[in-house]
Amino acid sequence: MTGALFVVATPIGNLADISGRALEVLRSVSFIVCEDTRHSRLLLAHYGISKETVSLPAFAERKRSARILDRVSAGEDCALITDAGSPGISDPGQALVSLAVERGIRVSPIPGPSAALAALTVSGLPSSRFHFLGFLPRKSADRAKVLAEVELLRATLVMFESPHRLADSLKEVGALLGQRRACVARELTKVHEEISRGTLAELAARYEGKDVLGEIAIVVEGRSEASRWSESEVRSAIAERIGRGESLKELSRDLATRSGWPAQALYRLALSLRSP
Repeated sequence: MTGALFVVATPIGNLADISGRALEVLRSVSFIVCEDTRHSRLLLAHYGISKETVSLPAFAERKRSARILDRVSAGEDCALITDAGSPGISDPGQALVSLAVERGIRVSPIPGPSAALAALTVSGLPSSRFHFLGFLPRKSADRAKVLAEVELLRATLVMFESPHRLADSLKEVGALLGQRRACVARELTKVHEEISRGTLAELAARYEGKDVLGEIAIVVEGRSEASRWSESEVRSAIAERIGRGESLKELSRDLATRSGWPAQALYRLALSLRSP
């Protein structure tokens, strides 16, 4: 008889946030697949769970998934956990689950903590519709492409970022999306939990030059009439792009989708700024 794969959410900080059902499953399965066995053993030891653990780091997920599922197909139940939160959400798990589905193995969710959802619920921003971006790319050009894909969405945006890039990312998101309301949620459920709210510019200034530590989620307001750029913001963006040698037609078309201003109005303003 084929076993089952249980996808188990674990605490993002406070160990008391794990559910009773999650503990029941972790105690009952044949073995536990972990993003990092050393990290997960701390949680398991805290609750007196002694089970075989198998490592499934992101860089080796596809290579190791087949062997793990061979054991499940042979009748062993398996639990998948990551270092924190819900597996597969900016953590290993998606490839393992996909392969399990292909093989016809039962995959059952054991829901629980999620840093993205926790940040969204305390942000003070609309939560009925949201779009999760995961970690922003490291390279500026790649980040710009990702943000360009979502700049017209009215849904609230949720993303993860590393501490040392926080201030720069907030400034860049503001430059690309306009000065929207935002929230920075740091170290959620932990001793040094910090939740900061304001415009992207205000938050960037708050964290500029500071030694920031911990896990960080950024929540950004979706596009709305209120997020339409001011004239000073538009003038600054146009002047910068003229300085880079871009054609007026090209910059007007591009800024129209980002600023909320009509392309014709932008072209006329650009023409006046370029004229001596």
